[in-house]
Amino acid sequence: MLVIGESLIDIVHKGEHSIEVVGGSPANVALGLGRLGNSPRLLTALGSDDRGRRIATQLESCGVTIDPASWSLSRTSTAAARIDPAGGASYEFDIEWVLREPIQVRAARFVHLGSIGAFLAPGADAITTFLETIHGQALVTFDPNIRPALVGSHASALARVEHLAARADVVKLSDEDASWLWPGASTDKVLDHLLECGATIAALTLGGDGSIAATTEYRVHVSAPRVSVVDTVGAGDTFMAAFIHGLIVRPTLLNDPTESELAQAVHFAAVAASLTVQRSGADLPTWTEVHAALA
Repeated sequence: MLVIGESLIDIVHKGEHSIEVVGGSPANVALGLGRLGNSPRLLTALGSDDRGRRIATQLESCGVTIDPASWSLSRTSTAAARIDPAGGASYEFDIEWVLREPIQVRAARFVHLGSIGAFLAPGADAITTFLETIHGQALVTFDPNIRPALVGSHASALARVEHLAARADVVKLSDEDASWLWPGASTDKVLDHLLECGATIAALTLGGDGSIAATTEYRVHVSAPRVSVVDTVGAGDTFMAAFIHGLIVRPTLLNDPTESELAQAVHFAAVAASLTVQRSGADLPTWTEVHAALA
């Protein structure tokens, strides 16, 4: 499993208090995959500073391998996250995304990419080149995780999402991503469009309204577990990591899934995300925790 994208330090401001925690959507996905018992390799961009070493140490402690090519920055990127009274987060970024060497798929059966790393040059250009060369070598999952301040114009971001979706097997968006990309479009229309682009499975997370996943044959809606929300940081990344885990343990999901199999995969991901929102920051759950919640 190869995950490609940014790692950074989230400087989380909540009321009068602030803390620094490891963040970045792809790094969170790698962390979640590691905690669910997989062994992902993360190709990211880190500085050889205290923050970069802290990111590497935390991820490696959860079973993630940091690709040696990741040490490409003079200083590690940061994001200031401000938590509102309802637990939602807004961000201000100080980020650089550089890949110094061509991306190597090696023995990875799955490749995940997304977020800022899919849009911010020059690293995003390397990802595009990479995807053009690996068709048929690995299954690709994509989560755009739109950050409007960093993805360029609406037209260019939309074109990029559609270009990458055409080369992905699974595309997952939040309802906020979908509203920004296709203002006024219904959930069904967004899912249909992603499938028409070429995705085998398209998924939308809807916050408290649950999650929907679609193939050309089935469309399943799974309710969100009722929990007390501390904050939503890392919830979408948890869903993505848990859904990828479901693909890893049940590859038939990308061949000819039944409606029940698709619903089970979405339910597993939703339960995992519900554990994250009950904790502060992107503290993604372990396999044991998710299965205890399912039980």
